[in-house]
Amino acid sequence: MAAYGVFLAYAAVSAIFARGEDKVWAIWAVCGYAAALVILWRSRARTAAVLVSVSVAVLAPLLWLSFAYPLETGMAVIDRSAVLLIQHGSPYLPSAQVTSWSSYNPYLPVMTLFGLPHAAGLGGLAGNPGVWLAVGTVGVLAAAFWIAIPRRPFASRRRDALLSVAVAVASPVIGLNLAVITTDPPVLALMLLALARAAAPGRAPGPARAAITRAASCGAVLGVACDLKSTAWLAVPVMAAMFAARDGARAAARFLVAAVLTVVVLIAALAPATFVKGEAASAMVRDSVLFPLGLTRDKTPAESLLPGHLLTAMGPAGHVVSVSLLLAAGLAIAISLLIRPPRDLSAACWRLAIGLALIFLLGPNVRFGYFIYPLGLVGWLALTNPGRPPEDLVGGQNEM
Repeated sequence: MAAYGVFLAYAAVSAIFARGEDKVWAIWAVCGYAAALVILWRSRARTAAVLVSVSVAVLAPLLWLSFAYPLETGMAVIDRSAVLLIQHGSPYLPSAQVTSWSSYNPYLPVMTLFGLPHAAGLGGLAGNPGVWLAVGTVGVLAAAFWIAIPRRPFASRRRDALLSVAVAVASPVIGLNLAVITTDPPVLALMLLALARAAAPGRAPGPARAAITRAASCGAVLGVACDLKSTAWLAVPVMAAMFAARDGARAAARFLVAAVLTVVVLIAALAPATFVKGEAASAMVRDSVLFPLGLTRDKTPAESLLPGHLLTAMGPAGHVVSVSLLLAAGLAIAISLLIRPPRDLSAACWRLAIGLALIFLLGPNVRFGYFIYPLGLVGWLALTNPGRPPEDLVGGQNEM
């Protein structure tokens, strides 16, 4: 009830002060969270309360906004990237066809998969990449929570995993981003799946071999996240430092190899032209690296009151200061990982959340929506309590 009270308060404030699609979501969310609170107060039926909140605060506004509002620019970019991939082997426009900020594709090749249904000719909701983003997010979250829930009888474990997924999806952190259709939820979900896999015991016999197997699978999952969007990149050094401190250098090396190999294989599969055409490779760097840093001719019109964006708005000098502060923050994070690496999953989550928050505060072209990552990581800690090994939690009940 306390959690849903916080959800309701946030939605109520948003309903008053937000605009556009965020306001539409907030109005629906107020109704969903209020209904869930009433159910919890009158009957303590947690499952019913959570299902009502997911239906009214997430699913209903997602469908409403999908029909009542034009496709978001980001979704149009994903649709276009899928068509470009099929026709030219690269999801990025050549320099001669870049005419405005919307010509850039700031995403990495795996994001193109969500536009393939539209490129295949599907229309309506079936061809809307936002719907597939939501489906993919929920599916990956379900896998992450299933792994994170301690081993116990199947029915009990399934109930707790589904309840955890529903609470996470219903929360404003993920629910808002799913309803207004942003590209961040599946990236966060894959990061959480990598964290869950990092805590789960490996299948290979023996502690050392199990740790190496666990590290490799974690690296492969995180590699997929890194090939969706560059916001996942910071997780690679943080998780590598944790594996080195907790499981040894071999586990950290296996993690890094798996992550890099996954990234390369996925780029080869979903942007093959970047390996054979210099123009395609430079287009990927231009769109996914230089454009988010504000180093291209055309800049994103997105605005926020974050320090990095305010500095950038002051002109070239302010932009240099913003990028310099961003680099300084990255250096500070790297030094902290060398001097005091995280030694367990909880410490790695906190280090990653703090590092991402710093980057988003200081980055030149960052919106408030990016804080889904640090908030999502903190929420994951609250729902899963990964500070202890899974075997220490066996048989415990994870009441929500």
